[in-house]
Amino acid sequence: MLVLAIDTSTPAVTAGLVALDGDALESRGDRVTVDPRAHGELITPHALEAVKAAGVTLRDLDAIVCGVGPGPFTGLRAGMATAASLAHALGIPAYPVCSLDAIAADVAPGEAPFLVLTDARRREVYWAAYAADGSRTDGPHVERPGDLQTTIKVAAGDGALLYADALGVQPIEPRFPSPLGLVKAARKDFDQEPAPLTPLYLRRPDAVEPAARKKVTTP
Repeated sequence: MLVLAIDTSTPAVTAGLVALDGDALESRGDRVTVDPRAHGELITPHALEAVKAAGVTLRDLDAIVCGVGPGPFTGLRAGMATAASLAHALGIPAYPVCSLDAIAADVAPGEAPFLVLTDARRREVYWAAYAADGSRTDGPHVERPGDLQTTIKVAAGDGALLYADALGVQPIEPRFPSPLGLVKAARKDFDQEPAPLTPLYLRRPDAVEPAARKKVTTP
């Protein structure tokens, strides 16, 4: 089974091809650029380059996995629109996955619970808590680092690096979702119909509808 994995929920523009053979996963080609302003520009070229690097074509794909956040509005739309368009054109399923779960899937096995935090801007973080086996126990949420009450002392994700002091945590890898992590987090759903690609925004957009125009009267 060949799966194209896409994520634009963080500053990393990520696309990669992953092969599944039973329980085994193999990365066949990744393209990642850390640039929060280039999601729309780079995600489709990255996806096409990843497929080409694997020595296959789009027609060889069996499924697409797409990180659906939480993340910024513009970034998420770029990745999800690309995933939806490719899936529709190729007639294959597109599976949504929480991007924090994808990061958690790549955390090295241990004996202690951990957090995953990504930068939500506005001096806030998107976060979720995980048991030692990588299963999510809380979240996702959006919150100011100073308001996050937790006894967990290790955290993955770029938010952990940015706010390590405020959170009192030790940052661990990885910083961003990887294609392998995305597929690891989504593969439990591969034997069923995919859920809709619904973004995890967690908060309202900055943009607001314009107020009604003031009436202008003549003297």
